[in-house]
Order: sequence, then C-alpha cells, then structure tokens
Amino acid sequence: MISLVIMGNGRMGTLIREHAEAARDASSAELFEIVAQVGFDLDQLTEAPAADVIVDFSNAAVLEAVAGYVRRTGAALVSGTTGYSAAQMETLHALGAQAPVLHSGNYSIGVAALRHLVAMAARELPGFDVEICETHHNKKADAPSGTANMLLDAVTSAKEPTDAPWHPIFGRQGMCGAREATEIGMHSLRGGTVAGTHTVSFFGPSEELTLTHRAESREIFVNGALAAVQRLVGRPAGVYTFDEIMFGESAS
Repeated sequence: MISLVIMGNGRMGTLIREHAEAARDASSAELFEIVAQVGFDLDQLTEAPAADVIVDFSNAAVLEAVAGYVRRTGAALVSGTTGYSAAQMETLHALGAQAPVLHSGNYSIGVAALRHLVAMAARELPGFDVEICETHHNKKADAPSGTANMLLDAVTSAKEPTDAPWHPIFGRQGMCGAREATEIGMHSLRGGTVAGTHTVSFFGPSEELTLTHRAESREIFVNGALAAVQRLVGRPAGVYTFDEIMFGESAS
C-alpha cells in the first residue's frame, strides 16, 4: 500500500482523496493510505508523518512548505500545481537531488498525445502561423494554463531555429501591426465550469489545421496523477516528466 499526503482540500484535492480511497487492486486490496490532507494550515504539513508520496495540486504559494516536507521526509513529489515562477521551478527541480519529483501542467493521457501531435505538426508545417487558445472555469487563478505553456514548449522546441527567436504574444490589443512570423499567439478564456479546453491552430496559405483537446471532467487528471504516483514510488531521486513515468520516454 502506498501512503499519501495530499496538499490542498479544494476541488482537486478532494477528488484525489476520494479516488485514492476508492482505488483497489485486482484482489480488492486498498492501493493507497491517506496519512494527511493539508489545507490552509501549513503547520499541519510540518507535523505530518512521513509518507511515500506527497501529491500537490494546490497553489504555487505553498511550494516552500511542500519542499520542506520533501526535504524532511524524503517523500516523492507528484505536483500538478501551475503558475510557478522561474525561481520556484528551480526550487522544484533542486528537490530532485533528494527525492523522485514529477511535475506536469497536465496529467491527462489525451493531452500527452496532443503535445506529441502538436510537435509533429510544428515540424511538418514550418511556414505556418501558430496560435494557442485555452479555456478554463472562472475560478482558475493563473493564465495561461500550465498545459498551454507545455504546448508552447512543444511548438518552439520542434520548430527550426531562426534569426529572430520564437516568442509568445499574450493577446493583442490596439494598433499592434501585422503579425510577426516568429510570434506564437497565447490566449486565455475564463468562464463557467469548463474543466479545460486547449486548441492549437496552424494557419498556412489557404489552409488551416486545428488540434483540440477537451476535458469533460477533472477526473481524467486525478486518474493520471494516481497512476503516476504508482509508477514514481521506488524510483531513484531525480526530476521526471509525465512521459517518462507513463510511457518510458522523454517528451518531444
């Protein structure tokens, strides 16, 4: 049985706990034991017992508390928190020296496939303009989404280098002039209860290719996260990608 600390008691934290408590193996034995779930009182994390894994889908503001728990206990970290600064990402990656660490902006297998398809299209359509649009519920705090940033990385890493670097443009307003060939539009929509929709559009002469993933429920992220937990336990210390853990390969 894998022992878990769950960081956050909002929508994702609640779903992760419910699914973890219900999970059974082929012999109907419990797969997970929840030893603590921490909400706003970060002192609870300081006092929480050591677990095999801490799962964090909460808020970037609690990273130092999560990092302190990993350093104290050596627990593996599965993080789906988005909105980290560059300095916070350095902190996250530094934890890989002490424990196995997995961070991903999205734990959907469908999104993993979308990322591969986007990279393929970027390579095969070198002269096409690229625009990325993401839509989420009206409670989401950060923009663009972590998944949108992952898709941006897939595009920029797949495209051939140019004299002018590929760069994102976050929305457009006013007399912004003609679109530059090396810009990639990033657009964020917020409203209602949308679990997550991501669209990457490639615009060429007289034709357009659009790739879209729609999440109907947050359960797809919960299922992916718990599957990743099972595969991360027992790994050597280091920083892993979702592709490495789930498919045994690096992201494109």
